[in-house]
Amino acid sequence: MFVHVALEVTDKNKAEIFFSQVLNIPKTGDFVINKNLCKDIFGIEKETEVIKFKKGILEFEVFVTCRRGFNTYSHVCLNVDDKNEVIKRCEKLGVKTIIVKKGCKELLFVKDFSGNLFEIKEKI
Repeated sequence: MFVHVALEVTDKNKAEIFFSQVLNIPKTGDFVINKNLCKDIFGIEKETEVIKFKKGILEFEVFVTCRRGFNTYSHVCLNVDDKNEVIKRCEKLGVKTIIVKKGCKELLFVKDFSGNLFEIKEKI
């Protein structure tokens, strides 16, 4: 059973813009993990703020941090009603879009302000 996806961001305000205005996933709360628990779980001895965003069963826990990893293949794939509307919101807010031709199809990926990658598919 799906519970949540955890991601890292470097800017809390930009994360709120990305999730609420680009993906239309509302913020549902936030909490802080104390440094001892962070160290025990993640090996990072630092108090860390986490913002929660949820729509239906899809929930994100977004960890606010000053550090980010390097490029990876990691991404989250989401279904939307209208890819063109997502592209318009990205353009309006300065969010990077990556459109790649694959045969006769166009794939859409967007990067949030911290470099997390999202594949956007239109519902069929």
